[in-house]
Amino acid sequence: MKLKDKRVGFVLTGSFCTFHLVKEQMKNVLKEGAEVLPIMSDHSYELDTKFGEAKEHIEEIEKMTGRNIIHTIQEAEPIGPKNLTDILIIAPCSRKHYCKTCKWHSG
Repeated sequence: MKLKDKRVGFVLTGSFCTFHLVKEQMKNVLKEGAEVLPIMSDHSYELDTKFGEAKEHIEEIEKMTGRNIIHTIQEAEPIGPKNLTDILIIAPCSRKHYCKTCKWHSG
């Protein structure tokens, strides 16, 4: 898939131990020429953990993308109705979450 000139919403959720891996993938998406709209869940935006302080993650992501992170419901509401993204990446996305939300889930 070609990402050049695509608007990619990149959502970080609260699996803090994988943030370093997720940020590397965000860099890869940017290298492909995509515009990245950074989005973080409440906890991923606010909590300091043994894997780093929230402020450090925020500063790195905002510097990398050149955009402020969307981190409230009110800020996120326009994303769909205003077609702000072509693609939405949720990372990390656990298999449990994916299976519960995918159209093939039977349980």
